[in-house]
Amino acid sequence: METIDTARRRLLGAALTAPVLAASLRPLAAVAADTYPARPINLLVPFSPGGGTDISARLLAAALGPQLGGASVVVDNRPGAGGQIAADTVARAANDGYTLLFANSGMLAVNPWLYKLHSDPATAFAPVSMFSDLPFALVVSPQLPARNVQELVELARKEPGKHTFASSGTGGAPHLAGEIFQQATGTQLTHVPYKGGGPAMTDLMAGRVDMLFASILETVTYVQAGKLRALAVTGPTRSPAMPDVPTIDEAGVHNAQTGSWTAVLAPAGTPQPVLDKLSAAIRQVASAADVKQKLEAQGAVAHGSTPAELADIAARERARYGDIIKARNLRVD
Repeated sequence: METIDTARRRLLGAALTAPVLAASLRPLAAVAADTYPARPINLLVPFSPGGGTDISARLLAAALGPQLGGASVVVDNRPGAGGQIAADTVARAANDGYTLLFANSGMLAVNPWLYKLHSDPATAFAPVSMFSDLPFALVVSPQLPARNVQELVELARKEPGKHTFASSGTGGAPHLAGEIFQQATGTQLTHVPYKGGGPAMTDLMAGRVDMLFASILETVTYVQAGKLRALAVTGPTRSPAMPDVPTIDEAGVHNAQTGSWTAVLAPAGTPQPVLDKLSAAIRQVASAADVKQKLEAQGAVAHGSTPAELADIAARERARYGDIIKARNLRVD
């Protein structure tokens, strides 16, 4: 039979070991976040080096490392299949926060409606943070007799189907911007898809097509040289790169804000404390004055977010583009 002294020693021992036991049972995810990152992080970019998405990713990678205690963030370009090669690679990667995807809005909100994907963006990834918004400029050929958006709309309404809008390819964000514009204005334009933005821009300047939605970075030099006429920008505010060009709302067309945006994703199942740590670091990068200035030079706007905010934005954009794709009966051959 246990004596009173023995019982007291047993209870005292239990009291002393309880904190140790509680510490040992601390969630592994929290422990992982404390030590994260302990090795280099790979940031997969789904497009070739030198493009706008790649430039933004490299800007983020260079500034993100110092925010994570001097960690190395390595940009890994994996172009192909409209971004799906990189997306599928990240979706299959270990969910430990060391393999990330630098995605754009088309991959998350448009591709699911147009392509058969191996990785469903809604379930294959964990949201981390937004990084930038990239509004478009609505530019027209100088040969087109439209000095503003209302004159363009009047021309299009007078002769439905006669006027053309180019894009860098069917199903891309510039194409969808043109479809949204038609729906918002009640116009009928003829879509002319190209294999890339370069050929589309060349034909627009030559007057072989009438209008184009393209990134501000791609268009600003030609606008300044008088080779193109900018009628509006599609973001909620004017672009510092084109301060005299009105927004699409200011030009009198509502429910037509559009563009692209970039965000960082991790494989589904990545521990939430790791996601939160990454998100906080990316938001710090996006709020830095020098990063804002560099993005503005590309026609972009810095925009960090929490994981929950990114999830909400992606869901709303996916629904919006799904509606326009179904309403316009869009297909990719």
